Amino acid sequence: MDDFITRLRDHLPSEANLVWSPYSVASALALLAAGARGRTREELTRVLGAPPDGLRLAEAAVVGDAALRVANILWARPGLTVKDAYRRAIGDLPGAAFRVADFAGDPDAARRSINTEVAKVTEELIRDLLPPGSVDRRTAAVLANALYLKAAWRSPFARRDTRPEPFHGAGGRRRVPMMRRTGRMAYAEAGGWRMVAPAADGGLEVEVLVGPDADGAAPDADLLRRLRGSARQVSVALSLPRFRVESRVGLGEALRALGAGTVLTGDADLSGMAEEPVHLDRIEHKAVLEVDETGFEGAAATAAVMTLAAFTPTRPVEFRVDRPFAVLARHPATGAVYFAARITDP
Repeated sequence: MDDFITRLRDHLPSEANLVWSPYSVASALALLAAGARGRTREELTRVLGAPPDGLRLAEAAVVGDAALRVANILWARPGLTVKDAYRRAIGDLPGAAFRVADFAGDPDAARRSINTEVAKVTEELIRDLLPPGSVDRRTAAVLANALYLKAAWRSPFARRDTRPEPFHGAGGRRRVPMMRRTGRMAYAEAGGWRMVAPAADGGLEVEVLVGPDADGAAPDADLLRRLRGSARQVSVALSLPRFRVESRVGLGEALRALGAGTVLTGDADLSGMAEEPVHLDRIEHKAVLEVDETGFEGAAATAAVMTLAAFTPTRPVEFRVDRPFAVLARHPATGAVYFAARITDP
């Protein structure tokens, strides 16, 4: 999934703080790819970096004692002939469900219904995935992935140790709540980057990455692999800001930039999904990630709206996160990256 992240993130908005869910976006694109044929399927597979059945999405939805919920739902207008083979193809995904929505008769009620179900899955963290006007009488179907993940640190930060300290962010120097903990955790250095990865429940870890530039963007996929390959458990004196970040992005332009523009035109071939010709009208994504002394909580949702077509030191390593940084909430056993964030102003 690292190559997918690298390809897509360069086409996401460049504002300061940003969070998105590679797992949720990949799941939504995989749902589309499962119903795509010909050139459209080839383009989506190229963006994903693998066929939809090779992404280990179902396996990545099981993370032991962390709280993880995933839903993959298709809402279709009455009369849209969803193929049985497509139902079977996505039926094995976690939280798979099919719904009927009266887009033609009352599109705004259908939109609110979709938002309500997404909010339920995400513990109300994502309550307005589809904004007003995103669904209308032309809408044929909406494919949505929703994700909620909450995990406690294996070794929590003590709240009494959190205190205001300087952070040199995009908006200048200011004081932020800085959590502090010293203990053994994965640490690595490579290519001017430093990484520490405190462990959380469910076999999860949160990779915190600080690089040579002050933009807070994560390193490329090759460098990430180098850092993970060289990471060792060492004593680290970690100072990390407590933060909450929330973002909404439209992914249509990013797909076009990555060469998957056919699905957004009348030339889209989604004939494996329905008898009637449909194409992608828009794809909306929203994510929230909060990290504090006890652990992290995040939620994300992605909706595809379719219309009819047409190293080892001897003393604790000082790791002070007092400038822009990147965060990846990851499940190493499957390679799933549930959340990726750029924090320039916590």
